[in-house]
Amino acid sequence: MAREDNRRDRRERDDSPEFADRLVAINRVSKTVKGGKRFGFAALVVVGDQKGRVGFGKGKAKEVPEAVRKATEQAKRSMIRVPLREGRTLHHDIEGRHGAGKVIMRSAVPGTGIIAGGPMRAVFEMLGLQDVVAKSLGSQNPYNMIRATIDGLKKESSPRMVAQRRGKKVADILRKDEPAAAEA
Repeated sequence: MAREDNRRDRRERDDSPEFADRLVAINRVSKTVKGGKRFGFAALVVVGDQKGRVGFGKGKAKEVPEAVRKATEQAKRSMIRVPLREGRTLHHDIEGRHGAGKVIMRSAVPGTGIIAGGPMRAVFEMLGLQDVVAKSLGSQNPYNMIRATIDGLKKESSPRMVAQRRGKKVADILRKDEPAAAEA
């Protein structure tokens, strides 16, 4: 009895964070068989909690809803956490690569909005970014663009992470006036 309650609690906890999802692309492929054509569908979905977590997934099936469901499940399993400055933008400029895809993402001042194209915009909206400037160079394939964007976001580090890695205080990392500059 207690084991069943634990399972139910775990299931409710997994479902409790509300994730938003965005369908980025659907690809229809056909296979010619003796009786005619058989169609299959591949879906690309981005999922996020709009508070700093995002993931993407792809799913294939004979029907579109099933492909989207599979992609959404995979996206939820592959989520990453990204530190955001003031909950609205990136801490620093970053570059992401995947295959021939290359993306550049820059932090922006309040009120800028999301300046990015197609698949990158979906990732930023699901992540919860409000101000970012991004440019995709190279591949226009949505799969490669999303992978390059996720690759860049994995490289994002907050001042707290940098301070911890270097064994310093956050104030030392963020300090603008250096003593050497004051002497000169």
